[in-house]
Amino acid sequence: MSATSAKADLPASTPVEEEIIQRAKRSYERFPILEVLLERFALAVGPALKHYIGAICEANIDSIDYLPTGDALESVPSPALISVVEEVEWDGPFALVIDPTLLISALEITFGGRMAERSEWAPRSFTAIEKKIGSEITQLILDELSETFAQLTSVSFSVSHLETNAQAMVLAPPNTGCVRLRMHVTMDDRDGYFYVVAPFNALSTIRHLLVQPFHGGSLGGDKSWRRNLTEVISDTEVLVTARLHEVRVPLQDVLEWKKGQVLDLGIDNDQEVALICSGHDMYLAQTGKRKNGRLALKITDQLKDEEEMTDVLPN
Repeated sequence: MSATSAKADLPASTPVEEEIIQRAKRSYERFPILEVLLERFALAVGPALKHYIGAICEANIDSIDYLPTGDALESVPSPALISVVEEVEWDGPFALVIDPTLLISALEITFGGRMAERSEWAPRSFTAIEKKIGSEITQLILDELSETFAQLTSVSFSVSHLETNAQAMVLAPPNTGCVRLRMHVTMDDRDGYFYVVAPFNALSTIRHLLVQPFHGGSLGGDKSWRRNLTEVISDTEVLVTARLHEVRVPLQDVLEWKKGQVLDLGIDNDQEVALICSGHDMYLAQTGKRKNGRLALKITDQLKDEEEMTDVLPN
């Protein structure tokens, strides 16, 4: 996906020198890593919307542009459902804009109107149910965006407040550079758009990560395999053996044992039990009983640290 830089709309009679100056003012630094993250974000949004709406959804990047924040806000639909989003560690907010066409399409499909003709949007105030559905879609999109950014750095996005008029918003000074993402979403025979407008000052704390060139491979590792592995491990059964006590007895003494003889194993009342897995002593525990009369163990000490535990299971 290629990114573009906005060009100044200058009259045809503008001197070449002035045109060069104006375009230089609007020549913004690209964020190669951010563009890769947004491409992966697009792949995740479709399945997430499908699960929520109940229809086949697909999301594709329509454009990634670098332009002044004022121009970016003027380019998005108005009115629209605009969420001002904050991240505690970032230096400013960014905007997630749900186009009315996307919102109405989601409403019609969600409430069984997919067989009817697509409604035409007429500019008006949003109803309570439209705001409710729009807020849920916004949160879903932000969850996927957070998951995508987690490949690079830990983030936690939260909606500060809602707006409907983009031109009246103040995310950053109008001439501040920003990244504008325009995402096209198809749902059955309907479609719509949503936008992300992120001023450069909001991204300044992670700028050093975003400006690096991308040479292929993974960003911080693909965490999906870890999640799947964790789910599988959680359902795995492990044999744990409890050993109350262990003594060493000379063979000569064993040969002299008689039927009915009482053996003193030296077990105290507060004797701790060793828990063993795959031949390795893992924990120490105290014995006790539950209310139903069953024997229970309370772990009191860990015999192996976390690094050593990685080698407990056999190859």
